[in-house]
Amino acid sequence: MIRVAVVGATGYAGAELVRILAGHPKVKLEMLTSRQHSGKRFSDIYPSMAGVVDMFCREFEPEMLAASLDLVFLALPHKLPMEIVPSLIKRGLRIVDLSADFRFSDVELYQSHYQRHTCPELLEKSVYGLSEVYARKIKSADIVGNPGCYPTSALLPLIPLIKGGFIETNGIVVDSKSGVSGAGRVPSLTTHHCEVNESFKAYKVTDHRHNPEMDEILSKEAEKRVHVTFVPHLVPMTRGMETTIYASLGKHANQEEIREYIRHFYRGHPFVRLRPAGSSADTLHVKGTNFCDMGVHVDSMANMVVMTSAIDNLVKGAAGQAVQNMNIMFGLDETLGLMAVPFPL
Repeated sequence: MIRVAVVGATGYAGAELVRILAGHPKVKLEMLTSRQHSGKRFSDIYPSMAGVVDMFCREFEPEMLAASLDLVFLALPHKLPMEIVPSLIKRGLRIVDLSADFRFSDVELYQSHYQRHTCPELLEKSVYGLSEVYARKIKSADIVGNPGCYPTSALLPLIPLIKGGFIETNGIVVDSKSGVSGAGRVPSLTTHHCEVNESFKAYKVTDHRHNPEMDEILSKEAEKRVHVTFVPHLVPMTRGMETTIYASLGKHANQEEIREYIRHFYRGHPFVRLRPAGSSADTLHVKGTNFCDMGVHVDSMANMVVMTSAIDNLVKGAAGQAVQNMNIMFGLDETLGLMAVPFPL
């Protein structure tokens, strides 16, 4: 059994981790930590978990982790993980970090959009956790930087388009829409029901922190500088993320040629599902799952590729992909504990 702790277990991503790990046949949940809810049962905070996970949450104490654990999931705000990861690594623990602290290999890029990195030397050891693309590196990693939800929804469709030479790398537009849970559990005016209900709006246009994350990964894959125009939107639903990508064709190709390349690129990776020709991805069909659905469209008159993707922002966009990475790190089938049957509606 893999002995794990979830640090920051009572946020939305942390709670989703607990839900998935509680049903994982090869995992033993040893510890849940929560600064705000220390001393409370997890099921008192999330009553849906009554009788399933009744463990008490406790304060995070790194010196108590090493003896009883194999891996620690960090579901904490940016900046906090970098402060505690060095001590966890010294204790021989493996880490999956859901913040941005270990997603970047370029420390200056990270610092220009977040804050000063206090352990930049560990960025050389960390692996970007886009499971379907970097599984070989993830397998031997001690630190995995779990991708952001928006980048996951954009990179999975874009990387095969770039690797196959189907698109020009200039002028790519990534247009994304997310449910409100992506903003986290801490209340704020912008996520207040009265502000979100019956509202649909763009935010942080060309200034979102996930933009440089996408740019860095796409630049590595293209072996040249790539910048995408990223426009995120907030939609009045709890969970789900839909991304529409617009890019100019880089060579003559029809829709079926692109579909076949993507199908081959993700062969053996069951969490990437290609929708039937002419169909688009729909958040309803991935709710509560670790699937990423994709649709491919070619506008031949405009010489453009239009791709759609849909994920559950809390699962494939956070906790589910984190568990998928854990499976890869410990040599398990990457689908283990993640093949819950989707809701039809």
